[in-house]
Amino acid sequence: MLPSSIRDNPFMPVASALLGVACLSLMDAYMKGGALLAGAYSATLLRSAFGTAIILPVWLGLGGRWPRTAVLKLHMLRGSISAFMALSFFYALTKLPIAEAIAISFIAPLIALYLAAIFLGEIISRKAIIASLLGLAGTGIIVGGKFGGGSYSDDTLLGLAAMLFSALLYACNFIVIRKQALVSSPIEATVFHSGVSAVILCVLAPWFFNLPGTEALANIGAAAVLTIFGALAITWAYARAEAQLLVPLEYSGFLWAALFGWLFFEEAVTAPTIAGTALIVLGCWIAARKRTEQTAL
Repeated sequence: MLPSSIRDNPFMPVASALLGVACLSLMDAYMKGGALLAGAYSATLLRSAFGTAIILPVWLGLGGRWPRTAVLKLHMLRGSISAFMALSFFYALTKLPIAEAIAISFIAPLIALYLAAIFLGEIISRKAIIASLLGLAGTGIIVGGKFGGGSYSDDTLLGLAAMLFSALLYACNFIVIRKQALVSSPIEATVFHSGVSAVILCVLAPWFFNLPGTEALANIGAAAVLTIFGALAITWAYARAEAQLLVPLEYSGFLWAALFGWLFFEEAVTAPTIAGTALIVLGCWIAARKRTEQTAL
């Protein structure tokens, strides 16, 4: 339990969201390794199963109880969306470099800002829009540098299509997370997020599941642990700040993706990548500054 002086600090939701993004970016690197070895479906199913096995005993030990019907429906909705979002995302990682894949996925936070206005009634500030547009512009520069040559392989096109589909589901997931965070504890939300995803994906197991080897299992296990930490941190943040503040912080994930892609797979960081990253960081700074100004008033 955090001391009240730290827990009530207005910057804590921002810090928690940034930590969550860093954990999930490292998870992406481990999952890419696992998916390349075992296949995207098997790696995604096992990540959800491992994550559930890790967090479920903790939740039960802390007195976790079966949620009421309205909350359970939100858990089921988020878990179902996340199952196919994760599957398409990890498939795309097997076809694209991590940094470029993450860059393409940044269209999701932009969509989510407007979904938050429609479904959550949040008022979108001018600074939130500017922050998101800067992030999107940076993403466009990166994608343009990657695909601007006009020659695409089949794998690249498959990866791009899968990532766009995942990004659309990701935008919907942001809205569900915000609703879920207001009525559920972070640990309960994480339990059902992993558990429901695992159950949904199990339906396809007779046709697509292959038991991975030791190296793949180690990668998937590490990814499961990082998923739990990342999900807890992000859910905690969304329970204490508006989506329009936290959504642009997702762009910081590109910095980690570029680093981990280089460390794990020797994926080069190009000039367009650096230029795009600068705009993404600027967008994140504007989003964080908005919260600071609100506190000072």
